[in-house]
Order: sequence, then structure tokens, then C-alpha cells
Amino acid sequence: MSQFTQSQFQDKDSIRHAFSLAMSKMYQSEVPLYKELMDLVADVNKSALDKDPTLKQHLANTGELDRIDLERHGAIRLGLPSELNMMRRLFSVMGMSPVGYYDLTPAGVPVHSTAFRTTDSDGLQKSPFRVFCSLLRLELIDDDKLRQQAIDTLNKRQIFTPRVIELIQKSESQGGLNKADSDEFVIEATKTFKWHTTSPISKELYDKLHNQHRLMADIVGFYGPHINHLTPRTLDIDKVQTGMSERGIDPKEIIEGPPRRSCPILLRQTSFKALNEPIAFTNADGTLTQGNHTARFGEIEQRGIALTPKGRKLYDELLNKTRANLATTPEKDPDAYYQALADSFRAFPDDYQEIYEQSLGYFYYQINESQINDKSKSATSNDPKELVKQGILRLEPIVYEDFLPVSAAGIFQSNLGDNAQDKTKSGYERQSSQAVFEDALGATVLDECVLYQAMMDKSLDDALIELGLNS
Repeated sequence: MSQFTQSQFQDKDSIRHAFSLAMSKMYQSEVPLYKELMDLVADVNKSALDKDPTLKQHLANTGELDRIDLERHGAIRLGLPSELNMMRRLFSVMGMSPVGYYDLTPAGVPVHSTAFRTTDSDGLQKSPFRVFCSLLRLELIDDDKLRQQAIDTLNKRQIFTPRVIELIQKSESQGGLNKADSDEFVIEATKTFKWHTTSPISKELYDKLHNQHRLMADIVGFYGPHINHLTPRTLDIDKVQTGMSERGIDPKEIIEGPPRRSCPILLRQTSFKALNEPIAFTNADGTLTQGNHTARFGEIEQRGIALTPKGRKLYDELLNKTRANLATTPEKDPDAYYQALADSFRAFPDDYQEIYEQSLGYFYYQINESQINDKSKSATSNDPKELVKQGILRLEPIVYEDFLPVSAAGIFQSNLGDNAQDKTKSGYERQSSQAVFEDALGATVLDECVLYQAMMDKSLDDALIELGLNS
């Protein structure tokens, strides 16, 4: 039996918050340009809130206003199933679970992925930090000898410190960590994601992996899964995109995701391009050869309402239609792409009430305090649509906390080289392997739509109870 009671354990939300701050501090010291990006986002967000009181009220109603400056996600890439399994256990200490399965191979990126995040509404308000975690599909290395070299290299490394493994095991055995152990856990866990200026492999092996796919070199060629970006949340990504150029930051060519809308949906993402950084490669005799590697970049995201399966189906259809109608790639003619995107998405309602009525998105039901005193006597039905129509309940959009595979692939490709997708796509169009991924993970990934529906249902139950229409 544990010598600690539950009350003596550090709250998992607090551990996650401390970890996210530690990661941000580390990344800002490693990539100074990231601090410039954070300052730009802060300026844009302040301007957006000052100009749009409706937006500010929406964010206040959903509890997001106070967490805008906490909105970050990280991204890492792993090489072995055993690394993914331990990573799941590490994130579990912070209350983060694997949500969603993303297969990026159809877009020419040889990984499949999940997102580790908290699934609890209160936890999301306290710390929305999330990590997009990818596992290399080694079977996609078509050279048998090179594949074995990659496996042998990965098997020699240990990406977790011995102490963080001890603390993970301690948390699992006793059900949590006390304050002192939690503080040490954050320090030790952060070491997993630090940048290494020396590679354990030779320049020759690096080049072979690089020629297969730049991402393979990025994963196999290092001692650990360096965090390749941290992502602040903006309220106006178009302003950030133009603002990067104005501040001398080189942005990627296009913003990934849906077009600019009055009622944002899902996720829009952009980034500044990856840095070319000096690396020392290790020869067989222990000597070093100088070279360079491109991996780390600065990403920004703008999040909108989470969509139902029906809404996602419509989104995917419209995005596919946009890309099919283009005469060239989006990156080669951004203006044409944005126009085609806007034209296609006219079929998607840009009004929250219409999105709700067509069951395209998820919403919180909240009591409309400004009208309840006048209309409470008519609140005799527990039909939510009727209560919304009467003005007794108002709708507030549930923010999308997850990712989009096409957008993720687009961000990856823009920072792997312009020709990476053309070189690999035909060879990676293989069947999705969620079962294989989950076997490596040691758990089943959660369905994000189930989570959003539960949030919507709970908000309705809470409102009906408060109205005396449910028990």
C-alpha cells in the first residue's frame, strides 16, 4: 500500500503546466527566433481582442480567455515502438492520454501519429498543453541494409534518463507523485526533448537516410526526440502570417487548413521555416565530421469549433475539391489556392446557429442569464433546440483541441524540403496501420468525437439541472 494519500499527490494538471513552462523556457533558449514569434502572437492577440468584443465574450464564456497565452502544442518524432510505449507512460504522469490516430503516409510522410493531451474539460482550462507524437514506420525504408542500420542505431540509444523512468514507475505504483518528486520529474522529463549538437551516426549514414526521407534522418540521426516546434495559439493567423515577413521572419508559403471565416472551424496552421543548424557527425573511429541539419521551426495555430463526423466529412470533401481543382500546388500559387479554398467553402455555413442546426459542430449549452428571469416560466421542455430557440440557452462553440492529418503533413513537408513529398508519396501510399500503432503504444487511442460529444452532453445536463428540468 502506498505511504501517500491521494491528497498528498501533486495535481496532474499542475505537473503538466509546469512541464509546458519548462519546455517553453528550454525552446526559447535553444531557438531565439521563437521568442520573437511569441511576441508577435501576443501583439496580434491583444489587437484582436481589443477590436472584437464579441470574440472576447465568446472566449470568456467558454473559459478560454485566460488560457490564450498558455496555448502551446509540441511535436516530437520517435523511432521505436518501445520509445512510444514509454512516452505514453511519461505523458500519463501529467494526465495526458493518446487522442486520435493520424496516418501521414498518404501525404508522403513515413510516420503515423497520435496527440497526447488531457481529456477533461477542467484540465483543458488549467493547462491545454498537448504533444503531437509521431512514430517512424521503419518498414517504409526500402533498402534492407539501410533499414537494419537504422534499427541497430535506434536500439543503441536511450532517450529517457534513468531517473525519469524511476519516477514514472513510482507514479504508476503509488498512483501519483508528491511535490518534490513532481518537480524532479519535470526537470528529468524535459531532458528527453533537448537539442543535441552531436549525432551518433556518421555523415555517410545520415546522407543515406536523408536521401530516403529527411524525416528518417531527423529521427534516426539523433540521441533523442528533440522538440521540433512549440506552437502558440493566435486569434488571427492571417495577421501573424504577414507579421512574420514584416519582422524579418521567413514564413512558409501558405496557411494550412480551412479558409479565413467569421466562425472559425477546426485548425489553421502556419510556421516559420526550419533552421539550418550545425551538427557534428560521429565517424566509426570516434572522430567528428561537421555538417548541418534542418529540423526545428516555429509553428502558429488558430483554433476554431470542433466538428461532428458529419461536419468533418463535409470539410474533407471541400478541401479535396479545392486541391483537385488547382492547376498547380498550393505553395506555388498561394493566391489562387486561397481563392479556390474560399470558393469551395462557401458550401460550409459560416454562422454558428446554422452549424448547430445542421449538426456540423459541437457546442456548449449555457444558460442565458440575461433572459432567464423573463423566460424561465416558459422553460417547460427539456428539448435543447427549443430552449435555444426561446433564448433560454445560448450556444458557445467547443474549441477543437486536436489535429488535421493533411495540415500536419503540409507543415512537415514545408520544413523538410519542397521536393520531399514528390520524392516519396508514391512509395508510401499504403494501408493505414492503427492496430500496429496501438500495439506499440500499449493502449487504444481515444476517439476525439466521442470526447466532444460528452462535453456537449454534460453541458446540457448541467444546464437542465440548473433550470429544474432534469434530475
